[in-house]
Amino acid sequence: MIRKMISRLGLLFLIAIMLGPVIVVVIGSFMNGGELRLSFGAVLPDGTGYANIPLIPYYFTFSNYGKLLFQTVEFYRMFWNSVFQVAGIVLGQMLTGIPAAWSFAKWKARWKNVLFGLYIVLMMAPFQVLMVPEYLTLYRLKLIDTHYAVILPAVFATLPVFILTRFFRAVPDELLEAARLDGASEFYIFRKIGIPLGKSGIGAVVILSVFEYWSAIEAPLAFLQQRTHWPVSLYLPNISEQNAGAALAASFVILIPTLLLFLAGHDVMEEGIANTGRKG
Repeated sequence: MIRKMISRLGLLFLIAIMLGPVIVVVIGSFMNGGELRLSFGAVLPDGTGYANIPLIPYYFTFSNYGKLLFQTVEFYRMFWNSVFQVAGIVLGQMLTGIPAAWSFAKWKARWKNVLFGLYIVLMMAPFQVLMVPEYLTLYRLKLIDTHYAVILPAVFATLPVFILTRFFRAVPDELLEAARLDGASEFYIFRKIGIPLGKSGIGAVVILSVFEYWSAIEAPLAFLQQRTHWPVSLYLPNISEQNAGAALAASFVILIPTLLLFLAGHDVMEEGIANTGRKG
C-alpha cells in the first residue's frame, strides 16, 4: 500500500507539472489589469523578481474574454483561417495518404521498400530542410501568401502514410486473397475491407494531424505575408503589459477545440496508435 501511495503521489505530481501552464493561463485569463501586473509583472518585458500567481484571482472578471470575443474582429478571422487550413490539410491527407499507405502495405511492387525508405527519411527531415524547395515551388505556382501555401505541402506529409502503412500491414493477407477468389476488384477490396478495418488508424491520424497543424507556426510565418491569411496560432506574436489579459484569454480559447477533440477521440487515438505495432 505504501508503494502504491508513493507511485500515485508521484503521478499526481507529474500531472500537476504538465497541467501547470494550462492552470496558469486559466487563472490569469480571469484577472484584471492591476492584478495581472502584480502577478505576472516579473515575466513581462522589463519585469524583475519572481511571478506570484494565486490559485484563485482576488478580483474575478470576464473583461478579458469580453474584449477578445466582442471587440476583436481579427481573432475571429484568424480562428476561421485555422479552421479552413486544418480542414483542408486533413481532408487532403486522407485522400492521398490512405491510398498511398494501402499501396505500400498490400501491393507488390519492385521498388516499394526503397520508396518507403525515402518516406521515412523525409519524415525525419525538419521543416527548415524542406522550407526553401517548398517556397520556390509555391512561388512558381503563384501560391505564396494564400491559404493553399500552407495546405498543399502539408497534404503530402509523410507521417500519416507511415502510421497507416504500419496499420494496414496488420490486415490478414488471407482475407484479401479470399476476396480476390470471389472476384472482388482491388478497389473494392480497398474500399470494403481496407478502409473499414483501418478506421481506428485513420481516426488516430486525423486527431494527430489536427493537433499538429492547429498549432503550426513555422509554415504560416514562411509562406504567408498578410495578417489576413494568418492562422490563430500566430495571433499572439508579442505579449505586452497592455494586452496580457487578452493574450491569456485567447490562449485558453485557442486550446478549447483541441481539448474537446482529445476528450472525444482519445480512445480512438490510443487504439489506432497501439494497433500500428500489431502484426497480422
